[in-house]
Amino acid sequence: MISKQKPWIIASALYILALNPIPTQAGISLEEVREFQEYMEKAEKGVRLAQHNVAVCYANGDGVAKNQEEAGKWYLKAAVQGFAPSQSNLGIMHSTGEGVEIDLVKSVSWIRKAAEQGYHPAQCNLAVFYALGKGVPRDLSQTVAWFRKAAEQGNATAQFNLGYYYAAGEGVEKDHVQSASWYRKAAEQDHAGAQFFLGQCYTFGHGLEKDPVQAAKWYLKSAEQGNADAQTLIGQFYAIGKGVVKDEIEAYAYWNLASITSERARGYREQIEADLSPEGRLLGQQRTKQLQKEIKERVENLEGLRKAIEREKLRKEA
Repeated sequence: MISKQKPWIIASALYILALNPIPTQAGISLEEVREFQEYMEKAEKGVRLAQHNVAVCYANGDGVAKNQEEAGKWYLKAAVQGFAPSQSNLGIMHSTGEGVEIDLVKSVSWIRKAAEQGYHPAQCNLAVFYALGKGVPRDLSQTVAWFRKAAEQGNATAQFNLGYYYAAGEGVEKDHVQSASWYRKAAEQDHAGAQFFLGQCYTFGHGLEKDPVQAAKWYLKSAEQGNADAQTLIGQFYAIGKGVVKDEIEAYAYWNLASITSERARGYREQIEADLSPEGRLLGQQRTKQLQKEIKERVENLEGLRKAIEREKLRKEA
């Protein structure tokens, strides 16, 4: 069954919660302190990229004590110089009230300034605001328009969401071929949700010919990034040999992983456990642990790559 979760909710989470690097968990290192001091020296001279980086450090507690008010102050300094990433982040802060007052008028204004400069994360956020009717009248045609602007720049989250709107026929005429095309663009950038939905397209023939081998391929890619829905479905494919070679141990392992959050996967795992020998269950447990390790490493590697790409894009924005 196709997931009922609306992808624009996922987009909202991505760009509101992950605007900045993941906060450090193990305290402040000397290297971080030195880096912060270098940023601050340049920021005080008016260098907008440095001002943005100082704000990020304050927001995350990197090299300095976490202080959202200081983050907001430094984002503002860079934002008034026209630095789109700071404008976008400041806009989000005004929507949540973290470090600054809640002010949806200011929020939309700053996000729009960044979006109109072509900054695709802001375009994605503006699309979400139109979808939610947050600070602007709800307008799905505007949602689609702004997702399209970001998608055409290669923003995988926007591509994924645009695929959804074409599939649902919301804000745009329903078109499963276009939907599958946008899902593919995002899936090829390792967007786990898009990989899952592209698998659905191949399963049900939405915009593409039914192809269980291709469906299995994309479910597997999504499952390998920890997507529980994909893990549940690829488990089914392994259990019956659909699109892949039948492998009950692999089916058990994927269902075992997905069972943490999926009641359906839990039921499948319990069914197959009854059919496996004690040796088979042991192999399944061992394979589960191996998959957990592989998924963790893959996700960390992808996250590291994405951060490196974003840092380079940020440098060029300056």
